[in-house]
Amino acid sequence: MKRVIMVGAALIAFTSFANAESLAEKTGINSVLGVSPSTSDFVRQVAISDMFEIKSSRLAKEKGDVAATAFADHMISAHEKTSDQLKTLVSERGLKVDLPAGLDKSHEGTLDDLKKLSGGDFTKSYKDEQIKAHRTAVDLFERYAKSGDNDSVKQWAATTLPELRAHLDMAEKL
Repeated sequence: MKRVIMVGAALIAFTSFANAESLAEKTGINSVLGVSPSTSDFVRQVAISDMFEIKSSRLAKEKGDVAATAFADHMISAHEKTSDQLKTLVSERGLKVDLPAGLDKSHEGTLDDLKKLSGGDFTKSYKDEQIKAHRTAVDLFERYAKSGDNDSVKQWAATTLPELRAHLDMAEKL
């Protein structure tokens, strides 16, 4: 019994670090089951997603073809806007969520991989990453908009969702 309590306490401590993502969300179980992320998981993932979109799109402006550059311009503008909206929402609603200051290891690794590419290889990988990122974002926003636990954030997710779907459509046509 003592060991069970210690393991449980360790798991609680492990999942409560600032900026930590819950195991269910991190492993994708929530997505498979259609379960809404917690507000802190949602906010953290959105912030990281926006940072990745902006950084990878700035890279695309340097390395991409004409179509990728035009798409990148749109992504930078759109994701700077949603980043600002998210920061305002967190601040004005007094959400107890620490916004991450940088990318997580996974996104940083993807960005590093993109930096190594050029020409057609870069453009193809950028397009593939944009499709993947926007599919993930649409799923995340759909789940939170449907059953998130904060009404203000839930409303923002629902309002933002159509634009994310449009981004996914644009990425698929890139």
